[in-house]
Amino acid sequence: MSSAVFTYESLVHAVSGAMGSVTAMTVFFPLDTARLRLQVDENRKAKSTPAILAEIVKEEGLQALYRGWFPVICSLCCSNFVYFYCFHGLKANWLKGRQSTSSSDLIIGIAAGIVNVLVTTPLWVVNTRLKLQGSNFRNADIRPTNYSGILDAFMQIIRGEGVGALWNGTFPSLLLVLNPAIQFMIYEGLKRQLRGGVPRELSFVEAFMIGAVAKMVATVVTYPLQTIQSILRFGQFNESTDKSKLLSSLRTIKCLLVNRVRKNGILGLFKGLEAKLLQTVLTAALMFLLYEKIASCTFRIMGLNKIHYKKR
Repeated sequence: MSSAVFTYESLVHAVSGAMGSVTAMTVFFPLDTARLRLQVDENRKAKSTPAILAEIVKEEGLQALYRGWFPVICSLCCSNFVYFYCFHGLKANWLKGRQSTSSSDLIIGIAAGIVNVLVTTPLWVVNTRLKLQGSNFRNADIRPTNYSGILDAFMQIIRGEGVGALWNGTFPSLLLVLNPAIQFMIYEGLKRQLRGGVPRELSFVEAFMIGAVAKMVATVVTYPLQTIQSILRFGQFNESTDKSKLLSSLRTIKCLLVNRVRKNGILGLFKGLEAKLLQTVLTAALMFLLYEKIASCTFRIMGLNKIHYKKR
């Protein structure tokens, strides 16, 4: 198994995915800022994405749109490296040269997602807090934080809330492994359909479009849980007192979902979806486009281009 998982090919996929995601997120980062504000600040009225961005710039300055960029990019780079590496490493080990199917892509995607969540959740907890630090919230119950950087945030969270707080939101995150799993299942399936059994490189338009479609479907299906995940990572919620951590997580998720519906109706679960779709679909589409081109170029240089396409 180790020989199939630990290969240069898996490493190329991982580096290409990480580079593509970092570039794409940097381009569309302000859209993610708008999405996160709408998810966490319940008293902020749901407006169009341009209106939210204009509001943030007016109240906090232009730099607020890129607040928390560095920790987000660090987290995203690590997260996508781990996910792409696990996905393609496990896929190579499982299929052993056979053609993949939608069901195998989904199962492998879930397994890669679980590994990714357990390894990178602390990074995402810290980056969520740093990104929201200094924001003007409409909700008066939100307490201000004062972190000087990534390491300081880690230390303050551990001292004030315990090591376990670094894995806040892990349970919904584990449920949300369906998001990238569904995304990769649809992406790989559409890619097989476009190629029609002929090993070839995708065009710029093809890679961009199927990346956008795959992410759009995955986001709409899992968005309510993504909202709860953001609230849990932010850390300012009333946690259940159950002794069982699983029961406590389930009760907390249920409580947050019910409170959200009571305050804003069923549409409250989808608050910020417009900003999320705009950001995540464009980011994923650009990421897959860059990933395909970087990986293809690297394999061509390594002399593995034909083998690479046959395996996929």
